[in-house]
Parts: sequence; structure tokens; C-alpha cells
Amino acid sequence: MATTSRSYGGVPIEQRKARRRAALLDAAQEIIGTSGFAKLTVSGLCAEARLSERYYYESFRDLDAVFSELFDRIVDEIGQAVVTAFVTTPTDIRAKTRAAIAAAIDLIADDPRKARIATVEAQLNPALLMRRAEVMRSFAGIMMAVCADEVGAEVVENAGDQAEFAATHLLGGLWETTNSWLAGTLPVTRAVLIDRSTDQFLLTASHLIGVPLD
Repeated sequence: MATTSRSYGGVPIEQRKARRRAALLDAAQEIIGTSGFAKLTVSGLCAEARLSERYYYESFRDLDAVFSELFDRIVDEIGQAVVTAFVTTPTDIRAKTRAAIAAAIDLIADDPRKARIATVEAQLNPALLMRRAEVMRSFAGIMMAVCADEVGAEVVENAGDQAEFAATHLLGGLWETTNSWLAGTLPVTRAVLIDRSTDQFLLTASHLIGVPLD
């Protein structure tokens, strides 16, 4: 029987590896989210995960790889939450847009560790600079696809490069505005942050496609 199909205690080896990898990422989230990436060490990570160091080297080449995968995990959570909120809100475009923005803000605001990782530590790590740019482009693509479903693909296509520019600009603005709010330098309530962000998204989209969205 192949090594990859062996099981221990009824659990296949690949599943055991996935669990150990997840445990290491959970541990990294706790350390980076509470103390910062500068405090992350292999020994500290393994102690937090309650795993031996050989399991760390089984999954990761270095600590930057750990941080990059953790960042991707949080970004994936945000993306899934946003899309789910948008498509499951059965009402007008304002309500759907507000639900999507609220889902993103709520996810990181309700867990200070994720907030610190996504909005502070990720910006301080050179290894994540390119990845952050890729994430923004990916989210912009999702945003344009969702908009095309709502108003028609031809409308978005007619906007040309301006559509991608606007989506990227809006997402970057939301990211930085949320950073300021989390840091306490933007003294508004969460509801106001979400409502004003919704206004900006709809105003920009309306101007771009020439159709009122409200």
C-alpha cells in the first residue's frame, strides 16, 4: 500500500498532515495576532501548536511561508464571507452591497488577531507585498463579476479599464479606511463605517456605468 494511503488509528496520513498544518497555522495566528510576526519562532510556533519541530518542516520551508499561508487563509475567509453575504441577501443592490461590506468588516473586527494580521502585520512584511497586490486584483475581479451579474456584462465591459481601476481603488480605500477605524483614528461607529462605505461603492459604480444604483 502506498505511503500516502496509510492510516494510523483509522485516520489517513494525508488527513493527519492537514490537521498538523492547520494546527500550526492556528498557532501562528495566535502568536502573530497577539505579539506580531517579529515574535514568531519555529520553537515558539511548535510549542503553541503542541507539535514537534519535525512536523513544522514537514509543512513549511520557513516562517515567511507560514505567514503567507496564514494571510491567504484569512483572505479566503473574507472572500467567502463577502460573496456569501452578497448572494444570499434577497433584496436590492444597496442591501446586498452593504451586507457584503459588513461581512468583510465584521470578520476582522470581531477577531483582533485577524485584524492585526491583515491590516498591520501584512503591511510590514516585505514577503507579502506582492501577495497583497495579487489579492486586491483578485477581489477586484470578483467585484466586477458580481456587478456584471447585477447590471449586465455588457455594461461592465463598456466601462473598459475604468471598471478594474474603480474596483481596485474602492477596495484599497475600504482597506485603508477600515485600518484607520480599527486603529481608532477614524472615530465613527461600525454601522456608520459600513453605511458610508456602501455609499461610496454605489456612487462610484453608478457614475461608472451611468445607471443609478440604489
